[in-house]
Amino acid sequence: MRFFPWCAAFLLAALAGCDMDPTGKPNFTPVEEGDEQVAMLWPGLPMYAEPNRAVDGASLWSGSRQSLLGDRRAETKGDILTVVIEIDESAEISNDTSRQRSGSESLSVPGLLGLPQRINSQLPDGASLDDAVSIASSGSSAGKGSVKREEKLELRVAATVVGVLPNGVLEIEGTQQVRVNFELRELLVAGFVRPTDISRQNEITYDKIAAARISYGGRGQITAVQQPRYGQRALDYVLPF
Repeated sequence: MRFFPWCAAFLLAALAGCDMDPTGKPNFTPVEEGDEQVAMLWPGLPMYAEPNRAVDGASLWSGSRQSLLGDRRAETKGDILTVVIEIDESAEISNDTSRQRSGSESLSVPGLLGLPQRINSQLPDGASLDDAVSIASSGSSAGKGSVKREEKLELRVAATVVGVLPNGVLEIEGTQQVRVNFELRELLVAGFVRPTDISRQNEITYDKIAAARISYGGRGQITAVQQPRYGQRALDYVLPF
């Protein structure tokens, strides 16, 4: 019984390493560890001089982003924009190849200084050296392959501008996690966008993101059951067949 506390401590440590609490519920990724919060905490540089509040405070044509007609599109580090992901694609490729080859070679020596005739008399009935050499070969190969893919995904996620490149291109990153019971759904998006591609609604579609990295998946009890065990993965990696 003295080993029971050690076993319990080991089990708790294993669950902590798997991002799960003792009940098996997956834990959220801490927000403080992401680049989004770091970008939001960055004060940045002012884009224009502060207006005279005494004069422009009530003006509808103020250059401030908080004004009625101000441009609220993301443009600096720490700003937030919406990424619209609407993927509805399908692809089908089919290849069929076939190849066939045949060849034959024959060599006969009906008379070679009388040797075949002398040897034929000593061979069993029906045996002869008239056709001394005969070679035949044939070969064939066939191959067929097909690829069929169909993907459909409709999502919206808020992303943060984590950096501005020297040419004005914005680097964005966005994460979204939703936990339902013991399963955690996770959406990640990252890439580079041009400020001119951002709509007036402060939205951008996924096809305008350069070097886009979009990941949609989950982790939890159901995902863990669908994955092979560690022993099976080790055997699949080691065994050659």
